[in-house]
Amino acid sequence: MISVLDMTLTETHTSFQNKSKSLVSRGALSVISEDGPKGQDPGSGDVSQCQQPQELSGATGVEPTESEEEPPHQMDDLSASLDDLNVTSLPEASAVRPNQDYNLVNSLLNLTRSPDGRIAVKACEGLMLLVSLPEPAAAKCLAQSTCLCELLTGRLTSLYKALPQSVDPLDIETVEAVNWGLDSYSHKEDASAFPGKRALISFLSWFDYCDQLIKEAQKTAAVALAKAIHERFFVGVMEPQLMQTSEMGILTSTALLHRIVRQVTSDVLLQEMVVFILGEQREPETLSEISRHPLRHRLIEHCDHISDEISIMTLRMFEHLLQKPNEHILYNLVLRNLEERNYTENKPSCPEDKDVVENGLIAGAVDLEEDPLFTDISPDNALPNQEWICSPRTSPDHPKNDGKTEVHKVVNSFLCLVPDEAKSSYHVEGTGYDTYLRDAHRQFRDYCAVCSRWEWPGAPKPLEKCDLEAAFFEGHFLKVLFDRMGRILDQPYDVNLQVTSVLSRLSLFPHPHTHEYLLDPYVNLASGCRSLFSVIVRVVGDLMVRIQRIQDFTPKLLLVRKRLLGLEPEGPIVDHITLLEGVIVLEEFCKELAAIAFVKYHASATP
Repeated sequence: MISVLDMTLTETHTSFQNKSKSLVSRGALSVISEDGPKGQDPGSGDVSQCQQPQELSGATGVEPTESEEEPPHQMDDLSASLDDLNVTSLPEASAVRPNQDYNLVNSLLNLTRSPDGRIAVKACEGLMLLVSLPEPAAAKCLAQSTCLCELLTGRLTSLYKALPQSVDPLDIETVEAVNWGLDSYSHKEDASAFPGKRALISFLSWFDYCDQLIKEAQKTAAVALAKAIHERFFVGVMEPQLMQTSEMGILTSTALLHRIVRQVTSDVLLQEMVVFILGEQREPETLSEISRHPLRHRLIEHCDHISDEISIMTLRMFEHLLQKPNEHILYNLVLRNLEERNYTENKPSCPEDKDVVENGLIAGAVDLEEDPLFTDISPDNALPNQEWICSPRTSPDHPKNDGKTEVHKVVNSFLCLVPDEAKSSYHVEGTGYDTYLRDAHRQFRDYCAVCSRWEWPGAPKPLEKCDLEAAFFEGHFLKVLFDRMGRILDQPYDVNLQVTSVLSRLSLFPHPHTHEYLLDPYVNLASGCRSLFSVIVRVVGDLMVRIQRIQDFTPKLLLVRKRLLGLEPEGPIVDHITLLEGVIVLEEFCKELAAIAFVKYHASATP
């Protein structure tokens, strides 16, 4: 059987390509039944229902009449609509297929359900070969006149629904990487691992196949297949699960969403997934319209859920989403609200600024020397304009210094935010600010490589061209993150780690507006506006009041740090443990932001 199937696949390109050309020449893409009048709509003629993949018979079709319809041109835009492609995306309409003979396609669809895994893999390879044919006519035949879309979405749905309700979200997170053609997992292993592992791997394997199929497909077919998965699986199956009120159901469905966000590699399918999660809106948000896209609103609200597990899982999902190579993600979540820079107040710096910072240094500041770590930054990753990195404003009373002095100010502003009496890292070796530099350098280099194709500006939009009178709203996503950051002293350690991780990801993006809003301590904020720096300042103010009430604060803080690092064995519970852990996370986060600011400056200054 395998050898016969191999021979069939070697002839696939020629047979299907010739057939698709023949169908186009005979007008097969606009089929009308012999019994119907020539002007009749194809959907009202003699058509047959698309059978389920296991019931496909490959029956011969009705001879089509002539048509003047031209074959569609290949689409270059990943977000091309199915209307432009004349490919219907509605489940009801797509169930109706012209009576055409697609024996090869139907046979392969049948064989994908073979109990013999080798045959099923060969059939999947054959389908992948077909969708990669470059002719638009062949792609349209596959998308419009076969059951390929139904096969992909139908099996995704059945495998998703077969997942046990009791599957542990942690198991979903940690199950090994899945490749669709290399699944040799047995039922015996299922019992020795965790219940539902077989079903989980089957679902993830089929999703991986769909992803790879769309990645290899011709553009027209890829868009049609991705649209079908969006509408029939994402919206039809996953969205109700994500919108439910059961905490266990929310946690499991969010863990599955997180897993497929991590797994997707096809640009076309990623685009559909991003639109499903975030919507297509690109205009600035307003507080009254944050629920315009219900799923986006619900997921962002889950970042501040009463259940810490749901909050952490949703924050992880957004963190991985931000790492995907899709410009709409950051723009929808953050950039569209910073476009007009109306968080700033256009006024000269106050003369008192020079009393705060004297000669570019702050009392107790750390001296920054040239670091050989950054000599390997390539010119391709250097930023086009460094003016937005050297942030402190200039005035006749506060002239602009050299770039090194300017970055001193920014870095030390973050390093000195947490007062010495609330610091504990200098008591433990190897926990200084410099430990973050290498990771920040690597991550920023990776972000620059991804974002370079998005043609972001090298400098902030000039204030004279901005609408500074418009009311500023940081957006739902940043609002929730800032609210969470403001409660860092009262939240569990794991929640704080995840909140600061997402904020540091946002700070790494090489866009001048995110840099100014998240990493510039000197920005003149408009009345009623807040920035990341101002949120941290408020937290520190609250901290200084609260530590006065804690006896032996410094020894307790040091003990908690050593326990977190594994340098001290676990012992009796320390009083105010949540606050002490929050102080440690706050100190480390400020060091991380300082490292990111320094790395960004160094990258912009590298010739």
